[in-house]
Amino acid sequence: MDNIPLWAQFLALAFLIFLSAFFAMAETALMAANRFRLRHQAKRGSRRAIATLWLLERTETLLSLVLVANTLLNAMAIALVTAIAITNFGMEEHVIVIAICAVVFVLIVVAEISPKIIGARYADQIVLPASVILRPLLRMARPLIWFVDLFVNALLRLFRIKPSSALQDARLSPDELRSVLLESGNFIPQKHKSILLNLFDLESISVEDVMTPRAQIEALDLSVPVEQIREQLTTCYHNKLPVYDGEINQIVGILHVRKAVGLLNEEDELTAEHFRALLSEPYFIPQDTGAFDQLQNFQENKERLAIIVDEYGEVQGLVTLDDIIEEMIGDFTTSTPSAARADSFGWDARGECILEGVTALRDINKRLGLDFPLDGPKTLNGMLLEWLQEIPEAPISVKIGNCIIEVMQVHDQSIKVVKLRRIDGPALQK
Repeated sequence: MDNIPLWAQFLALAFLIFLSAFFAMAETALMAANRFRLRHQAKRGSRRAIATLWLLERTETLLSLVLVANTLLNAMAIALVTAIAITNFGMEEHVIVIAICAVVFVLIVVAEISPKIIGARYADQIVLPASVILRPLLRMARPLIWFVDLFVNALLRLFRIKPSSALQDARLSPDELRSVLLESGNFIPQKHKSILLNLFDLESISVEDVMTPRAQIEALDLSVPVEQIREQLTTCYHNKLPVYDGEINQIVGILHVRKAVGLLNEEDELTAEHFRALLSEPYFIPQDTGAFDQLQNFQENKERLAIIVDEYGEVQGLVTLDDIIEEMIGDFTTSTPSAARADSFGWDARGECILEGVTALRDINKRLGLDFPLDGPKTLNGMLLEWLQEIPEAPISVKIGNCIIEVMQVHDQSIKVVKLRRIDGPALQK
């Protein structure tokens, strides 16, 4: 040390501190880097992003390299300061202690805390150039890391800890991915975010939640006079109609209205058999089929309309491809009366809303911001009948959650019209 100029010794010390700061900053940046952005850049051919992902796939080895390098560099810096103090001031104990304390303080501030804060704050800007340096270093240091890992693994086995369980799988679960979307802020347009979240919700609902109930199905009865069939075809709102023979549970096929309209123009003496010849096979599905599964089934079977039946074969409703797609992207513009009603309801200035009993609870929760239970009946009428345990005589009011529901009209053993009024208070009472 006597032959080395003092400025060179301090330059060597500064270089050791710089290297220690680099490893601390690179380690923090790698752990905080956005892996999704890195994968996107790697797919576009970025060599730096590919090198970074290569390092992240070897996280245990990378951490070993950084810890070994930092420990060696910090020890060398302390040893160098000690040697400088002894060379210039002799074996003065208080000088040596002051020098060691000073370099430890510098290491903590300059080589540990500051670079880690910078690495966490500017992870995406630092991680790419740092990976270009770390990747060859990791390859060169493999023999040293392998030697150190022998003792590390032996120590872990002594405490019955499996080395492979130390790090968690980096893949995201659906719930975690949902949280990422919710916390994405303005990075994803609100409409796109809504579609993605609805797609996740599609996994948890069945076709029964999105179907047109049996009572609202527009269907064609072949047992009625032809004039009634003709009148219904000329006023129907749909391109396809389920066709039954006398009773809705006896569905015999699906009629394309365009074909039937062409038949009306061609035939003078029409009979039910003329319409029966135009029918295509009905597509039946069980009522507990998942909405997402049915979306795939529609694609595989090249169908757009399905009849929903229960375990006894009774028709419960009808679901179309449009119904499921609307769950993901929102309602389409349509002129059907049911759609007009569905789009019209909302709270008025007094905090009230008048609804039909057949309104779906999922639509009410979505449009009115309520939290009615969805694990039982699917409509407002069904929920009230289950809650009251009887068919009420209007008027009667119940409080469910933060809402007072007033039954305004009952007809044919079902609740036809209700009024909802917002209040505060989570209790359930009659």
